[in-house]
Amino acid sequence: MTQEVELGRSKRGRRVYSFDDIAIVPSRRTRDPEDVSVAWSIDAFQFATPFIAAPMDSVMSPVSAIRMGELGGLGVLDLEGLWTRYEDPEPILAEIRGLSDTHATARMQELYAAPIKPSLISARLSDIRAAGVTVAGSLSPQRTQELYETVIAAGVDLFVIRGSTVSAEHVSKHTEPLNLKQFIYELDVPVIVGGVATYTAALHLMRTGAAGVLVGFGGGAASTTRTSLGIHAPMATAVADVAGARRDYLEESGGRYVHVIADGGLGTSGDVVKAIACGADAVMLGAVLARATDAPGGGYHWGAEAHHPKFPRGQRVQVGQVAPLANIVSGPAPAADGTANLTGALRRAMATTGYSELKEFQRVEVVVGPFQTS
Repeated sequence: MTQEVELGRSKRGRRVYSFDDIAIVPSRRTRDPEDVSVAWSIDAFQFATPFIAAPMDSVMSPVSAIRMGELGGLGVLDLEGLWTRYEDPEPILAEIRGLSDTHATARMQELYAAPIKPSLISARLSDIRAAGVTVAGSLSPQRTQELYETVIAAGVDLFVIRGSTVSAEHVSKHTEPLNLKQFIYELDVPVIVGGVATYTAALHLMRTGAAGVLVGFGGGAASTTRTSLGIHAPMATAVADVAGARRDYLEESGGRYVHVIADGGLGTSGDVVKAIACGADAVMLGAVLARATDAPGGGYHWGAEAHHPKFPRGQRVQVGQVAPLANIVSGPAPAADGTANLTGALRRAMATTGYSELKEFQRVEVVVGPFQTS
């Protein structure tokens, strides 16, 4: 039952929870971590891990997307980022890393004002395809109608439509909105779309035919949505709500399963574990992977919101460097702070609580309490 709190005589608020508010509970049975499978599949595509690299320039380049695929995950390239605006974005990335905090936003707005080149979209996706890994690219809802034909022609396997928030029913008096249901129906590739943070919004997106739904709104390390817009969606509740929509849509549709992908608020391996415990099938990772010594951001992290031309809702943040991408995904971890060996952490958490498959682990017992230590 939903618990509401009275804010005042005229307003009540629903009590919700972040990953910091919850913990999973060991059961009577344990397993050997080597007997645990963390494999994940969506549509016809199989992955050794449920880790998706976020389409952010500080996280993914064509080279790192290929490496992510080789490590058993999925790398998603931002098709509106520097790699599709500049023939050689390395000097631009170096400049962004060297900017002062005072001038970072304004200069990034200038750098990202360069036009997107369809030929570069094709070239970058072709490079990834040539490596033999699953090819995924991302567009915002605003650019999808304009560029999707180029993306499909380039041979993308999974198409991601990612924004701060995405709805199945966008209303505008000034532009023709993207009709997601018609758009997804006409495509020949599976579509992952989001973010959403509520049961109702997720259910509507599932009805468009999406293969997966991204859960999250302004919860990432580089986002300032909470301070700039006053909007925030604590992730434990958001993921559990959307998992509820998945269950109800499965029944409504006669057996069509839509994957729930947590996207935001995942700073450590423990957060990844708790996201799946709350019902996520997979997780989309930004800051965690931006800490890789071979990440394009070089210890800095930013998203598309950081260079919005009119109203930035994010910033470039320094996240530091922990270890190579391979160590962050598969270990060994150089420290005990949950920043590396995500696969090992997930395996051990599942083994400790007695589960051998990700779908089973979604049923693990969860408790609520004041778990924060700082």
